[in-house]
Amino acid sequence: MRFTMFLVLPLLVYAKTSFITQMEYSSQLYKNPRGIGCDSCHGKKGEGKLIATYSHKGIKKDFRGPPINSIKYDDFEKALNSSKRGMPRYYLTQTEIKALFFYLQEIKIKDEK
Repeated sequence: MRFTMFLVLPLLVYAKTSFITQMEYSSQLYKNPRGIGCDSCHGKKGEGKLIATYSHKGIKKDFRGPPINSIKYDDFEKALNSSKRGMPRYYLTQTEIKALFFYLQEIKIKDEK
């Protein structure tokens, strides 16, 4: 019985730890939160991205995903929880929103070094 507990206890402790880092989780969430990744419209680093060009009444126009790597957390959270033109509603949890914001801030810090 003692021997069995000796083997099982470390497994229980290990099972409660994460097998990926916060950065790995955040990166994967940014690339595919609910089907379409943030990077598809906002760029790999949240810098903004041209999505499409089109013509409206003979005037050439661009449809762009705005930069999201330099906005405050409150504005970031608000944008994710409201309907915007062209922005899908993902219904992210607070943990997921914080992870996405964390990812963008970490990428920004890496780029500044």
